[in-house]
Amino acid sequence: MRTHRWLLCILLLPLLSAAQTMVVGGRVNDASTGQALTGASVFFQNTTFGTTTNSEGNYRLSVPEGGYDLVVTYNGYETATRRIGSKEDAQDLVIALKLKDNSLEAVSVVATNEVKDGWERFGPLFREQFLGMTPNAGKCAIENPEALRFLYLRKREKLKVLANEPIRIVNHALGYRIRCELDSFVHEFGTGHTESAVYSFYEEMEGTEERKAEWKAARETAYYGSMLHFMRCYYDSTLRGNGYILNRLDPVSDRSTTVQNPYDTLIYRKLETGETVLARDGKMRVAYTLENPDKAYLKKSGLSEQNTIQVSILDFPDEVVIEENGYFYEQRDILILGYWAWEKLADRLPYDYDPD
Repeated sequence: MRTHRWLLCILLLPLLSAAQTMVVGGRVNDASTGQALTGASVFFQNTTFGTTTNSEGNYRLSVPEGGYDLVVTYNGYETATRRIGSKEDAQDLVIALKLKDNSLEAVSVVATNEVKDGWERFGPLFREQFLGMTPNAGKCAIENPEALRFLYLRKREKLKVLANEPIRIVNHALGYRIRCELDSFVHEFGTGHTESAVYSFYEEMEGTEERKAEWKAARETAYYGSMLHFMRCYYDSTLRGNGYILNRLDPVSDRSTTVQNPYDTLIYRKLETGETVLARDGKMRVAYTLENPDKAYLKKSGLSEQNTIQVSILDFPDEVVIEENGYFYEQRDILILGYWAWEKLADRLPYDYDPD
C-alpha cells in the first residue's frame, strides 16, 4: 500500500510545487431589482473555500488553479452556479439571484404529499442514500434533521426530500463539518434508484494532535482508490502506476474488453488549456487493485469475500473533461455504479484535499 502512495507523491510533486492561485470576485444582486444582497453565501462546490458578500454585495475568493463550480445561495432565493475553469472565467462575476417559487400551487403540492413523521419513517433510508453505508457513514451525524421535509408520491412510488435550510453534517471519521445545499433528492422504490444533487462546503474540524493524525490517516485511506484519485491520475497519466485497470463495456451485452492504452488518442486527448478530455461514449469498468473492497460492500452486493479489487462503473453519454484538481464535468450526465456508488458523502473529500 505505501509503495503506490509514495509513487503518487513523487509523480505529483512537480505539479503541486508549480500550483498557482486565481482570484474570483464579483457581485451578487436581486435579479428583478438589481439590489445588492448582503450576507449571501459564496463558495466553491465540494471545497473548503467560501465567503459571504459584504454590504455592497461584493465577494472575493482566492483558490488554487483548477476546475470548480462556484455556488451562490441566499435565503428565499434560488441557488445559482457558475463553472470556473480559468482566470478568465473568474473576473467580475455579477450573479443575479431569482426569488424562489412560492406560488399557491407549489405550496399545495408540498402540503398534499408531505409525510408528517417523515424522519421517523424515511430517515434511515435517507441516511443510507445520502451519507452511505460504509464504516465512515456510521461516524457521521446530521445535526438538523428537522430541516428535512419528506414528500411521498404514492402513485409513482417515489420519495422526494426537500430542505428548509442547509443540511449540517459532522463527519467524525474524516474530521470535516459539511454544509450541504440540497438541490434535489428523489428515491424510486420500484427500482431502488436514487438521484440527488447537492452543493457541499467543507470546514476542517478542530481537534488534538492525536485526533488530527487519525483524521489524516483516515483521509488517505478514503482518497486512494476514490473517484477523485482516479480523475487526478487520469489527468496526470499515472493510472497504471497507481493500480488502475480499465475495461470498455459493450452498452448492449456488457461484454468487457481491456483497455490496453488508456491514453490512446481515440479516447483521450489533452487540450491547450491543460484539461484532459475522455472521448468515450458508453460504459467504462474501473478496477482498483491496491486495496481490498470493504466486506460490508461485498456482503450487500452478494459478492464473494475472496474479491481483492474494487470495481466501479462509469456510464457517460458524451465527453468528460477533467481539470487539474480532479474536478470533472458534466457531472450530472455521468451514471456511477459499483464501489464508487456505495461510497457516498461520508467518504468524499474536497477538491482541495492534498495527501502530502
